[in-house]
Amino acid sequence: MASSTLIAQLRDELRRHPPFAQMNPDAVDALVGAAEQLYFAPGERVLGPEDGPIGYLLVIRKGAISGRRAQVEAAAGFEYEAGDLFPVGAMLGERPVSARYEARSDSFCLRVPAEAVRQVAAHEPAFADFLNRRVMKLLDYSRQALQVAYSAQTLAEQSLERPLRECLRRPPVTVARATPVGEALALMQAQRIGSLVVQDADGSVAGIFTRHDVLGRVALPQVPLATPIEAVMTTPVHTLACDASAQDAALMMSRHGIRHVPVTERGRVVGLVSERDLFAMQRLSLKQVGNAIHGARDVATLAFVADDIRRFARSLLGQGVGARQLTELVSRLNDALTERLVALLAAECGVDMGRACWLAFGSEGRSEQTIATDQDNGLVFESDDAQRDRPAWLAFARRVNDALDRCGYPLCKGNVMAGNPECCLTPAEWAVRFTDWMEHGAPKDLLAASIYFDLRPIAGRAALADGLRELLARHAPRLPRFMKQMAGNALERRVPLNWYGGFDAERIDLKLYGTAVFVDAARVYALAHGIVHANTRRRFEALGPVLGVPAQELEGWIGGFEYLQMLRLRAQIDAAAGSAPNEVAVDALNDIDRRVLKESLRVAHRLQQRLELDYER
Repeated sequence: MASSTLIAQLRDELRRHPPFAQMNPDAVDALVGAAEQLYFAPGERVLGPEDGPIGYLLVIRKGAISGRRAQVEAAAGFEYEAGDLFPVGAMLGERPVSARYEARSDSFCLRVPAEAVRQVAAHEPAFADFLNRRVMKLLDYSRQALQVAYSAQTLAEQSLERPLRECLRRPPVTVARATPVGEALALMQAQRIGSLVVQDADGSVAGIFTRHDVLGRVALPQVPLATPIEAVMTTPVHTLACDASAQDAALMMSRHGIRHVPVTERGRVVGLVSERDLFAMQRLSLKQVGNAIHGARDVATLAFVADDIRRFARSLLGQGVGARQLTELVSRLNDALTERLVALLAAECGVDMGRACWLAFGSEGRSEQTIATDQDNGLVFESDDAQRDRPAWLAFARRVNDALDRCGYPLCKGNVMAGNPECCLTPAEWAVRFTDWMEHGAPKDLLAASIYFDLRPIAGRAALADGLRELLARHAPRLPRFMKQMAGNALERRVPLNWYGGFDAERIDLKLYGTAVFVDAARVYALAHGIVHANTRRRFEALGPVLGVPAQELEGWIGGFEYLQMLRLRAQIDAAAGSAPNEVAVDALNDIDRRVLKESLRVAHRLQQRLELDYER
């Protein structure tokens, strides 16, 4: 019988890890009190199939224990660390383990009899749920920890303690003292703004004129529109420096009964904060961002709204929104922004989007855009003389690409953009290009297919994109050589786990060696079976019945992919300027995330093994 002091010590030790952290302390004490302490030296055997049915659970206190499937020598191993408990499945099923386990280092474990495990599980729902759904519960705990971490950050961003320089949404619209009233009013109408800053020659604030001044200072007194604006402006003006807080601005507005505060830096006006801006900062929402996109009249305004999309994504992380919902929302808002930008520039360039369709490729085509994303797009246009019409479409497309770059979506380094003549084609030209890639399968063709074949219409005539997707669904399944090549291409990047299942790198690129593994496999199987979906989750859901994948395995594919997407989003939000936005340092992860990352990579490895068996052997 363990002493009460030892039990308390072991309880505190275990409660640093899930599921013990979520359990009643008395329940943890019951497990510890029934346990036997074991030590395993490095390389010492721990468990194997020859031990017969398992009647206990091992909980690792310190060290690491690895396992390898006895019947699948080619499979990667797996590794358990402090806080892990195993073999759950064998103990619950009263069967032998299917792997051989050995200590990787000096390892200390608690061996808890199965009867004690069952008794605690019967009265402790958190423990029972964890035993039955171990990986999914770890995902839940990870999301909860993420929500706590980002909710504080989100509240800070929406707090009135933010400096005013971070609240400025667009450059101030200014006029000189001598500007006629009529010209100033026309400018306010064209810019859809409610205020103008009147500026002196040195850039300092001379006065302010708002729509509230129009009635009392212009309309009722019947001031001629040729009158200089300085005759009707409000002066003197209360200003604040850009390092003052939003709270300072709110107090100034309240104290002086004003609705606008010009913001200055070194005496020059750099922006204008309104009462409405402060209110909106506290209530950033999907509707608000959407309305701002649809109401934008120029690229400059859309550039500010694009920054709101990124702020909104951080806010959603703080609310505990999952990776799938978050990436779809980000993609939807990016779609709306692109569609608005295309409409504005199409009108300026005089092109008819009823005869064309703006296409999204890559992550945007899959509705899986994260925060750090560049452009992958194209244009399909109808024409009876492509060479005659292409220059006008290219000029328009290049303007859209440059405008998207201004909005924070960098130009594609591989030039997969509508402004490239190779990405601005008629339906027949696109069909020839796609068919040529599938029938020849050169390395550059396979790379192109992995980008372009995840396509989706964004703006214009969607039927033009539907025709291309139908071509892929019809033609790819007939080309087994192309499918084998695509599978081989997908298998070139292996997950960063070593032979015994531990991490094979100190830093991991979550895109190249994580999400891309799932994306590539889903694409190969979807093309091979004529599935038109581009989204990875929807591809997996459609493939489950076709491939005969058990529900639990399919849940693992989807859960692993979406966890890695969430970890990527966190890495991108936390990344310092100039750093790799998709990389994560393994040692910097908390206990839960390190364990779920390892499990997700194991799922990715098994998916690659399936792909290899289906297409390489």
